[in-house]
Amino acid sequence: MGRVHRFSDNRFLGLRDEMRFYDCDDEDQFVTLQGRIDGEDLAGRLLVATFAPDTAVEARNRGFRTR
Repeated sequence: MGRVHRFSDNRFLGLRDEMRFYDCDDEDQFVTLQGRIDGEDLAGRLLVATFAPDTAVEARNRGFRTR
């Protein structure tokens, strides 16, 4: 199970530039997510979203799609 450093308590993270969310418990999705966040400084540009509650349903409620 992977977690993005600044978001270690969140399983689901959304990227605002593409309005898609990723499941950090899925290894393939986590690798893609981590590469984008690090390579494009998405956290520094405030383009990473978290959800409360931390569920896929809540991510979809906020307009994010699955990867």
